[in-house]
Amino acid sequence: MKTPKDFFEYASKHGAEMVDLKFVDLLGSWQHCTFPIETWDDDTFKVGVGFDGSSIRGWQGIHMSDMLAVPDAVTTCLDPFFAKPTVSVIANIVDPITMEDYTRDPRHVARKGINYLKKTGIADNCYVGPEPEFFIFDEIRYEQKQNIGFYQIDSVEGAWNTNRIEEPNLGYKPSYKGGYFPVSPTDTYHDLRGEMVYELRKVNIVVEAHHHEVGTGGQAEIDMKYAELVKMADQFMWYKYIVKNVAKRAGKTVTFMPKPIFEDNGSGMHTHFSLWKAGKPLFSDSRGYGGLSKLALHAIGGVLKHAPAILAFAAPGTNSYRRLVPGFEAPVNLVMSQRNRSAAVRIPMYHTNPKTKRFEFRCPDPSANGYLAFTALLMAVIDGIQNKIDPGEPLDRDIYEMSAEELTKYPKVPGSLEEALKALKEDHAFLTEGGVFTDDLIEAWIKYKTEFEIEPLTLRPHPYEFELYYDS
Repeated sequence: MKTPKDFFEYASKHGAEMVDLKFVDLLGSWQHCTFPIETWDDDTFKVGVGFDGSSIRGWQGIHMSDMLAVPDAVTTCLDPFFAKPTVSVIANIVDPITMEDYTRDPRHVARKGINYLKKTGIADNCYVGPEPEFFIFDEIRYEQKQNIGFYQIDSVEGAWNTNRIEEPNLGYKPSYKGGYFPVSPTDTYHDLRGEMVYELRKVNIVVEAHHHEVGTGGQAEIDMKYAELVKMADQFMWYKYIVKNVAKRAGKTVTFMPKPIFEDNGSGMHTHFSLWKAGKPLFSDSRGYGGLSKLALHAIGGVLKHAPAILAFAAPGTNSYRRLVPGFEAPVNLVMSQRNRSAAVRIPMYHTNPKTKRFEFRCPDPSANGYLAFTALLMAVIDGIQNKIDPGEPLDRDIYEMSAEELTKYPKVPGSLEEALKALKEDHAFLTEGGVFTDDLIEAWIKYKTEFEIEPLTLRPHPYEFELYYDS
């Protein structure tokens, strides 16, 4: 489906009288507005529809609020959660004065990234395969006021509920770090994940597998088949939307927050990455380390060099760095390895087929804006290839058998969002090559994260501080 004509024929075929227009804000959340379909015509796909850009996080000031959302007919599908047939379409954002694509539109950044890749001549396609993890909870309560600050999570699968009166309590609670791959009755969410998969398939997302994850309290993973970067970023938006809405329909709640449960595994988004040219994979060489070509190793070199800056987009919250700590399968070491899951970059060794050769960047988490995170990763790859950056020696040892002195030889991921933003401020020239990211977007990102996340958190007492200091 590529043209407005295709769009209207699709709507007519499915008896849709409404169209739901969606676009992504700077931080990675979908916004939407719904229109009677007769209010649209072919010109809508050229000039778009107006909205207030000053009400969108990180975008326009009130004195420059008018913006246009221009629908992309290629993204047409039926939204699975409206009572009546409703066609959904994703929009690109345009300035109404200049009629140019808006520099802070994340989807525009991703489109520019692919165009820049093609201009370099390195490759003509970039495939991304993220593995978003999430928790399915029964209830979440939280509050933050001048005199109160708390959160409380509950889950029928929570290991903390083995003593709860459930009339009767039948046990079968996955233990802390004990949730990987159990069958029912321990895995109580097989059918719910299955519903999520069926809904994902309705919007043409190819799912490879779903399973329970390591954490207690309903941690889950549904894996999508790799796709071209912009398409995958679109799919990632659908993924979050569908997973949350299926859970809500079942009376559950889903979070993509990377570390909601203390002393258990957090939710990551291990991101598989490969480059292709003229239909052929570029990352395979049976003589290279992990079966990778020199080009792929240089790509990894770029990722490891720029990882702290990438994480400002790929691990974008203060909570992200509660996950990136040793001891919970967290990839805290900025090294590569062909099997070691504590390395930031892992080379999967399941198959030898050249088409499967890729690397896996394990640091991102699913709170990220996929358009920005995947494109930042791509730009680091391009820089690594162009400058033949050495990825360094691999770390194939068990880090838990290594001394603290040995581990100090390996660089680590940032310890906080503040550190990651500092890295982005100091190292972003690779992102602005070809005008893919702009200084304006990077400055807006750093400003928003500092003023609305880091500083407010710094001002608030932490509940644990009362245990530490109340009786001092």
